[in-house]
Amino acid sequence: MRFSLIYAGWIVLCAVLFVGLRGAQDPSRRGDRILNNDAAARAEAILTADARYRGYEVVHVAYANRGEGGPEARWIVLLDRVPHSALHDARVVELRARDGKLLGIRAPR
Repeated sequence: MRFSLIYAGWIVLCAVLFVGLRGAQDPSRRGDRILNNDAAARAEAILTADARYRGYEVVHVAYANRGEGGPEARWIVLLDRVPHSALHDARVVELRARDGKLLGIRAPR
């Protein structure tokens, strides 16, 4: 009897927390930059808007802090054509980390 009351209370507590926290921000995510998934989607949309790069897909996304090769924090997104070209035809799209603004498109170094 005691176990079933504890079990039922646990389920009620979890349900209340689930409903109460469903719209809350994830505290482990930084608020000063866009998410890496959003950066990948934005970089792919920007690059594939040019007909020469149709069929390219995201291969890797990395965060570069201020001073790591540039004056501001940014997302470095590597895209390659499909089927993959072993990076011979790859392009790097750099986006400002804060808002996802395009900083540049270049070949990988």
